[in-house]
Amino acid sequence: MSWVFFVLLLVTMYAVVAYVIYSRKLFPDHVMFYGPFMAIKTDRVGFFDRFGTIRTFLRLYGTFGVLMVVLVSVFITVMLFISVRYTLVLQPEPTGIYKPQNILLLPGINEYVPSTLAVWLAFIITIAVHEFGHGFLCRVENITVKGMGVILAVIPIGFFVEPDEEELEKTKGMPKMRMFGAGITNNLVVGFSCFVLLILLVGIAVPTTAPVIHGIYEDYPADHAGVPQGSVVKAVNGIPVATRDEVAGILNATHPGDPVALRVEKDAAVSEYNFTLAPWPAELSRPSGFMGVQYYDGASIKEAIGSMLSPFGVLQFLIIPFDTSTNAQFLRILAFDSPDEQYYQVPFAGYWGVIHLLFWCGWININVGIFNAIPMVPLDGGYILKEGVDRLLDRRGLLKYSARVVSSVSYVMLVMLMSLILLPYLLHL
Repeated sequence: MSWVFFVLLLVTMYAVVAYVIYSRKLFPDHVMFYGPFMAIKTDRVGFFDRFGTIRTFLRLYGTFGVLMVVLVSVFITVMLFISVRYTLVLQPEPTGIYKPQNILLLPGINEYVPSTLAVWLAFIITIAVHEFGHGFLCRVENITVKGMGVILAVIPIGFFVEPDEEELEKTKGMPKMRMFGAGITNNLVVGFSCFVLLILLVGIAVPTTAPVIHGIYEDYPADHAGVPQGSVVKAVNGIPVATRDEVAGILNATHPGDPVALRVEKDAAVSEYNFTLAPWPAELSRPSGFMGVQYYDGASIKEAIGSMLSPFGVLQFLIIPFDTSTNAQFLRILAFDSPDEQYYQVPFAGYWGVIHLLFWCGWININVGIFNAIPMVPLDGGYILKEGVDRLLDRRGLLKYSARVVSSVSYVMLVMLMSLILLPYLLHL
């Protein structure tokens, strides 16, 4: 049976169960509907009280989080201004990352975010991490949590924590800012942690040393001879080889114009190709002959991934799904199913599934954290801005101007976000 059948079966089962619950008004205190979405709520939230035993640590964590959110808010605001200016100057076509659907981080809707099990699990984990951050900081700051729950649309697509609105309104200053910032802080901490674990886990994979032909230069001898990409060199001029160095050793003694017999294996089939070596491209100039192939170098890829444990490296992780450059293509093995996986010895079954889960969990958490840090109500960053402005102006007797300041900043952020979506279209009318 195809996966389509199971999807249709799940949708049908969900629709039937949802209809029965809705029509018969079952579990009114625990099930609510928002259009096709079903929210299941519980008021058994006593476990949040257990975080009170580490109240001091969590307040320090929350304060650090507020400072981090402020820095991220400033960073994302500056980046939005730069992005809008970049869009106005370069006037990009409304394609690729400039398509409206690619602004959203919805799996299967955003063409750069695949609808896979790893992505959906990461998406659910991200929302849970964010909401539970609000929940445990509520209790640390003595704000009652009335309930919590999960939002379903066939599968869980979100979680929510419901604080007591009256107590939340009475809470002022840093306690309130810590509560609003906890979700973002959790997302960023979990995101960075996932990338660290990913780097450590990649370190225990053993790349092949076999001469795997990963790329073939167009209009060079191997291309003209029809040597297949992904094949493994087994012999050169009748001499058996097992590593890239052995192939290089043989070819280093050749010259352009020399004939070569190349034996390769692919999918358990062995084939031999005969062709004449060409000169090396000018940018790679060498005196020996050139077949026109590029070998898969797993060791260098591992080294490159290991060097990404830095602020700049995190940015490299974040652009992997969008980057089409040659070097970035080798890193896509971290996020997507790839034939390159066969070129590694891995420590356990399902290894690459774990790698993909860690990548997307890190990627989605950090992106959600950064987005929520935008100083715009109703995002968490906006509420932190509001509380900061309220306290600052209240001390000076100017509290009545706070709403106007926060609204102005929010509108500016909204205009910039909408500009990034609409300008590529408006500039090409």
